[in-house]
Amino acid sequence: FEAVHYTELLGDLLKEGKLSIPGELAKKVAFHDPCYLGRHNEVYDAPRELLQAVPGAELLELGRTKNKSLCCGGGGGRVWAEVPFGERFGELRITDAVDKKADILVTACPYCITMLDDACSGLEKGDVLEVMELSEFLCAASQPKV
Repeated sequence: FEAVHYTELLGDLLKEGKLSIPGELAKKVAFHDPCYLGRHNEVYDAPRELLQAVPGAELLELGRTKNKSLCCGGGGGRVWAEVPFGERFGELRITDAVDKKADILVTACPYCITMLDDACSGLEKGDVLEVMELSEFLCAASQPKV
């Protein structure tokens, strides 16, 4: 058998009609390409296809994406290092997303979530930008509206 990333599996299930996204999430969404998912495994389209499958979601591309994307700063052990504000890679990604007027910055890596959440808090941008894991975003889009 072939190991696949969950974004590829969910994408295949969507295409086969075995999975649907019943809800709607009318938000502007940017996707941050994780290093291992993207540049190491060359998975770029599957996450974007999932985001585009969400009714109401508008996918925005950041200035540096896919194989030219920036690291969030979680690689190389920086996730455990105390790096001063102003020197964190994640801050660049948050600034990119805010400049693009994204409501949500989505990614598919636990290290990226940690680094981007930290950068968003440090830059005090939590009022204009939410950081979400892709599966969390899909789950939010699938919730019935009350």
